[in-house]
Amino acid sequence: MMSSLSRTQVVRKSVRGTTRGVVAAQNSRAAQVGAEVLAAGGNAVDAAVAVSFAIGVLEPWMSGPAGGGAMMLWHAEAARAEAVFYGMRAPGALDPADYPLAGTGKADDLFPWDAVKDDRNLRGATAVAVPGVIDGVGQAHARYGRMPWRDLLAPAVELAREGLQVDWYAALMIASATRGLAADPDAAGLFLEEGQWPPVAGWTSTVAKTLPMDAMATTLAELAAKGAREFYDGDVGAALVADVQAKGGSLSRDDLRAYRAELQTPLSFSRGQATLHVTPRLTAGPTFRDVLTMLPPLAGQPGGTAFVAYADALRDAYAKRLEGMGDDGESPSQPGCTTHFSIVDRDGNMVSMTQTLLSAFGAHVVSPSTGLLLNNGIMWFDPVPGRANSLAPGKRCLMNVCPVIGEVGDRRFAFGASGGRKILGAVAQLSSFVTDFGMDLEGAFHHGRIDMSGGDAVTVDDALPEAVHAALAEHHPTTRFRRTVFPYAFACPAGVMRDGVTNTGCTEIMSPWGDAIAEPEILS
Repeated sequence: MMSSLSRTQVVRKSVRGTTRGVVAAQNSRAAQVGAEVLAAGGNAVDAAVAVSFAIGVLEPWMSGPAGGGAMMLWHAEAARAEAVFYGMRAPGALDPADYPLAGTGKADDLFPWDAVKDDRNLRGATAVAVPGVIDGVGQAHARYGRMPWRDLLAPAVELAREGLQVDWYAALMIASATRGLAADPDAAGLFLEEGQWPPVAGWTSTVAKTLPMDAMATTLAELAAKGAREFYDGDVGAALVADVQAKGGSLSRDDLRAYRAELQTPLSFSRGQATLHVTPRLTAGPTFRDVLTMLPPLAGQPGGTAFVAYADALRDAYAKRLEGMGDDGESPSQPGCTTHFSIVDRDGNMVSMTQTLLSAFGAHVVSPSTGLLLNNGIMWFDPVPGRANSLAPGKRCLMNVCPVIGEVGDRRFAFGASGGRKILGAVAQLSSFVTDFGMDLEGAFHHGRIDMSGGDAVTVDDALPEAVHAALAEHHPTTRFRRTVFPYAFACPAGVMRDGVTNTGCTEIMSPWGDAIAEPEILS
């Protein structure tokens, strides 16, 4: 089918080097918050805390305090990588019998699970899992941060007090989820007008609408004053639990009190002259390792041979992942829609951090007492009993997040992406572009990619050379697709690179909000 999109428009993002720190995030204002922290003397972990909370206000449909995720750290002085896992868990009182299969069809969200009656695993309070973001960033800050916790949350508090400005992109995101948001009175009250219409300004309007986020501002101020564990042990946690249970969910205070993020030894492996570090279990980290180790040696330019190799490796690695991975009681020594940001400070410390509510707008449910949009982490579990990733009480979710730290020669990079199952393919190809083909950050992020997250079919960037399309079509069914602002067919990455002492950053070129901000580029 012929597209109506312009055939001559060119979209690029500027990548400039600096000896100071750089923050690459899916929201420019959030990246600016992180750059300001670096300029004030904070390190990469300090900036990550500030960006985590700020982007939860500015891009609330992708992530927030009631979500989960994982991060990779690089400690420059010790030349050491470390993983922090703060994935969600199923509540202890959850009963799998409350999620009966519908009997026909597949789920209509990110994953093609067998459909559950009334979509109880996808939307509503029954889809809410135990959140982990705040304990994850709290533990990282307690161990490695320099600046006071209160100061790092202050920008997010102010942003929430300002309210959410609804420009055309925010209006598009809200409009895409209007039906689901309308089903929850508190979500409708926050994001919709008259409970059913997205807050869209006239198409010639020069004034953006603003959604009040006063309840979230109060919650963030409480967390700033009392610390990360307030969310789990204090009044904020109690209010959140009461709201979830009032809406029919099983989250309990015991679930929150028991939650602890995990500091982990990363899964590290070599590919040629490169060393890559990923999260070791219950993420896409082990599958990323499988993809990179399945690839044959690659060099020169990424042509048809390389992209066929990418497709074959992604197909085989996904099959292995979906058949056998899950929280099946493995010991800690064994491997086991979203936002991502990457940070490098002037000393070379790095953070690659992914946090998520899972679906866009999570469970489409807002906690009225806290103002927080809630996750739908239960969707990560296979609703069919008897499998490695089947739903069970207290079980850890198997996430698609894939933060990476890579080293090759004098270069070090921190990559990651949002996009559900699309994340793995994007991060694997970007890492290969750098390690196999010697691309710099600008070249890697502007290069076309494929996606193979839905079986044997390959979605191919329309801009790739015809020889690549032909080579892929000989081995797999293919679909051509343009890189667009909406929808994202190839995930939405963000990354930073340190080459010697020069730092650069870039985000998905089609993201209208994503940006890489360096310390000298602070806006007043």
